[in-house]
Amino acid sequence: MGRLRDKVVLITGAAGGIGSAVAEAVVKNGGIAVVSDLEGRPGIDHPLDVTSAADWQRVINAIGNTAGRLDGLVNAAGIAIVGTVDETDFATWRRVMAINLDGVFLGCKYAMPLMKKTGGSIVNLSSVSGLVGGYNLAAYNASKGGVRLLSKSVALHGARLKPPVRCNSVHPTFIEGPMTATLLKSVPKPEETRTRMEKSIPLGRFGRTSEVADMCVYLLSDESAFVTGAELAIDGGLTAQ
Repeated sequence: MGRLRDKVVLITGAAGGIGSAVAEAVVKNGGIAVVSDLEGRPGIDHPLDVTSAADWQRVINAIGNTAGRLDGLVNAAGIAIVGTVDETDFATWRRVMAINLDGVFLGCKYAMPLMKKTGGSIVNLSSVSGLVGGYNLAAYNASKGGVRLLSKSVALHGARLKPPVRCNSVHPTFIEGPMTATLLKSVPKPEETRTRMEKSIPLGRFGRTSEVADMCVYLLSDESAFVTGAELAIDGGLTAQ
């Protein structure tokens, strides 16, 4: 119960599969989960459009006024769109970038002034697609690759602060949940595609949201006090090939 005892952690995309699992794991480990997602999503503390600087400022100010501190931030909001560079129109490209990359930038930027008062940890959800490419993931690859290197820049900045603010990126492969289900619905033969995807993973299965959440708990906790600027794959061995 004490790994995150009394740590205040803001989670974006908390109504989604990974985000909700992270929020549950934070509470299970003694932390205080502040959950956010788009307005109208169930069970959230703060409506937050991650592409809006004004929304970020409002939420961070509210946490500062109520809790007086922010020990952790998990940027879990994101979307996945299938499409080659030929197929992806510019509006779709911009939407993916706005949510997946701009949203992480704004979160790091506006959370930093509150976090650096006491130090803390930022966990940015990238993807295995931020490490390796896919022919039909042009926008998604670019956005998640951007999250990977943005996280390193934030980590190097945060390491210069006293107390430090750490930042790491987490790179899951296919995870059971709404995002993967949506991806499969967009292809002609979902079952065949799922079987092929599972076979591409050495451990032979999709990951679980709880496994990603456990990784996030480790990075939020003091157990990872010497871990910053890292990219942690949780991919069943996919990128080892």
